[in-house]
Amino acid sequence: MATKMTNQSAARIAEIVALLVMAALPFVIGKSGYGMGLITLLTIYAIALIGLDATVGYLGQVNLAHAGMIGIGAYVAGLVVAHTGLGILPALLAAGVAGLVLGALLAFPALRLEGPQFALATLSFGSLAVLCLNEMESVTMGAQGLSVNRPPLPGGIALTATTFYWVTLALLALLWFASRQLMEGRWGRAIAALRNSPIATDALGIGALKHKVLAFAFGSALGGFAGGLYAFNLGFLQPQAFGYDLSVTLLLGTVLGGRKSVWGALVGAILVVLLPNLLSNKPIFLTIAGLGALLALVHFVQSVMRREITFQNSAPLAAMALLLGIGVFTHNLEDWRKGLFALMLFAVVVGLPDGLMGFIGHQLARLLRLAAAPGAAPTALDQVLPVRQAQAGAVVEVKDAKLHFGGVKAVDGVTLSLQQGEALALIGPNGSGKSSLINVISGLYKPTAGEVWLRHSRISGKGLLAASQHGISRTFQNLQIFADLSAIENVAIAMKGAYRKNWLLVALGLARREDQKAMEDAQALLQLVGLQEKAGILASDLTYSDQRFMEIARALAAKPEVLILDEPAAGMSKPDVERLKVVIGAIKARGISIILIEHHLDVVAELADRVIVLDGGKQIAGGTAAEVRRNPQVIEAYLGTSANHLAEAEA
Repeated sequence: MATKMTNQSAARIAEIVALLVMAALPFVIGKSGYGMGLITLLTIYAIALIGLDATVGYLGQVNLAHAGMIGIGAYVAGLVVAHTGLGILPALLAAGVAGLVLGALLAFPALRLEGPQFALATLSFGSLAVLCLNEMESVTMGAQGLSVNRPPLPGGIALTATTFYWVTLALLALLWFASRQLMEGRWGRAIAALRNSPIATDALGIGALKHKVLAFAFGSALGGFAGGLYAFNLGFLQPQAFGYDLSVTLLLGTVLGGRKSVWGALVGAILVVLLPNLLSNKPIFLTIAGLGALLALVHFVQSVMRREITFQNSAPLAAMALLLGIGVFTHNLEDWRKGLFALMLFAVVVGLPDGLMGFIGHQLARLLRLAAAPGAAPTALDQVLPVRQAQAGAVVEVKDAKLHFGGVKAVDGVTLSLQQGEALALIGPNGSGKSSLINVISGLYKPTAGEVWLRHSRISGKGLLAASQHGISRTFQNLQIFADLSAIENVAIAMKGAYRKNWLLVALGLARREDQKAMEDAQALLQLVGLQEKAGILASDLTYSDQRFMEIARALAAKPEVLILDEPAAGMSKPDVERLKVVIGAIKARGISIILIEHHLDVVAELADRVIVLDGGKQIAGGTAAEVRRNPQVIEAYLGTSANHLAEAEA
C-alpha cells in the first residue's frame, strides 16, 4: 500500500526543487553581468532575511539594526581581505563573528525593552553604525567608498560572477538547512514561546533572556555573514547603503515573505530585489497593484456575503486601492517610494499576517490535503515521571514571609512547611494573599522579608528560573500558554533533561533523536491528563479546560519536586472538575508535593491532606478540610460574621 506524502516530506522536496532551479539560473541568464549580480544579491538577501526572521518572526520584535549588522559585516570582510591577505572564507567567518559579538552585546540591554522601545533602540544602533562607518575615514574611506577585491577560493580557483553565485547559493543551502534544524526544533519553539509568555518560559526552566539573546545574536551573525557576501558581490562599499531605507526594506521583505519560514525569507528576498526595479517600471507596478487590489476586493466581498465585515478584511482593500490610485495618477513612483512601501506593509500585516508564504502554504495544504506527520508514540510514564522515593524532612519551608506593596500587606508573616507527597491547599476569600504567597514561593515575587527554602537551598528572591531549576514548577491563575505552538510542543520544550546537545550539533542535524524522544515523553504526559488525541492541535485552538490540562502536563515536564496549581478548576465544567480530581490524584500518587489554590471546596476536601486558610495576608487557621470548615475565624472570614452570630441567626 502506498504511503501518503506528508506535509513535511512535500516541503523537503519543494526545497530541493527550488534550490536546483536557482542553481540553473546562470544558464538562463547567460553572460549578463547585471543579471548575475541581481540573482546573487537575491541569494545574499535571503541569508540576511533568515537572520532577521529570528528576531521579527520568532521573537516578534521590530529589529531595525539588521542593515547596520550587514554594513559592519561587509566592511569587516573587505578590510580583512585588504589588510591581511586572507582568503574569502576567513573573511566571511570574521564578518559573521563580528555580527555575532555585536548582536549579543546589543541584545542584553535592548531585549529588556519591548515593542516601540526595542525598535527605537535598534534604530539607534543602525544609525550609529552608519555614522561610525562614515566618520572612520582612515579605516573605511568614509563617504568616498571602499573598493573590495574578490579573492579566489582555496586552491587558487578564480571566483567569476557565475562561480561566486554558486558559492553563495551553496552557503544559502547550508544555512537554510541549519536554520531549519534550529528553528523547527526546541530552540525555535523556545524562542517562539517567548512571544506568548516570558514568565512561563522562566517558570518552566527554559530561560527567557538566554533564548532572546541567542535569537538576536544568531540573526545578527547571519546579517554580518550576508554583509561579507554583499561586499564581494558589489566590490564597492559606501556607508549610506546600510541606512534606514535598507532596514525598512528588509523588514518589508520579512513581513511580505512570511514570518517563521525559510521559504518566507526566500520570497521576501525576491521582493526586496525586485521592488526598486518595480517602481521604475510603471506598467508592471500597476499590474501587480491591480492584482493585489482585486484579491483584496474578492476577500472583502466574500466577507460581506458572510456578514463578517472587520478591520482585517476592509483595511487591506482601502490600502491596495490607494496604492493603485497613486500608481495611476503619479508620474514618478520613486518620489512615493516610502509611502508605497508603507501601504504594502500595512496591507500585508493586516490582511496576510502570515505573509505571502503563509497564505500560499495554507492554500496548498487545503488543496493538496497532505497528511500530517505521524504522531509520537508515548514513552512509559514511569520513565518520564518516576514515583519519587520517600525522604524525611520538609520539601518546602516558608519562614515568616512578607510581601508588601507600599502600605498594602499582601503577605504578612506566613510560616508553613510542605512534606513530600503532601497536598497542601491554600484557601481564603478573594484578596487574602493566596496568589501572592505562591508567587513568593515560586520566585515570581521577591519577598519583602522572610525566607523560602527548598530542601537545603534558599530560593527566595532568586527568581522563577532559579526556583524551577531547584525543583518547583507551577501553573498560573491566568493561563500562560504558548499559543503559537501545538499541545505537544508546549509540553516538549519544558521537558527537563531531554535536550543536551549544543546549538552547533542541533544545526548540523545531529539532535533529531533527542527531539523525537522529547516528543515521546511529552505524549506520555498528555496521556496522563487525557489530551493524547489532541497533541497536534495548536494550543490556541484547544478548549479552555483542555488548555488548563495542557498547562498541568507542561508543568510536569519540568519533573518537579513541588507542583503549584493556581486555581486549576477555575472555569471548568463539572465533568472536567471530576477529571481534574483524577489527574491531581495520579500526580500526588507519584510522590510529587502539591500546593493547591482552589475555590472548589469539594476538590480541596477530596485531595488536600492539609488546609491553610489565609485572610488579609495572615494565616488564620490550619488543619484538615473538616477542621478548618468548623473554625470560627474561617467562618467569619468567608461570611463576614462570627460563628456565634451565625448560630443565633440559624436558631
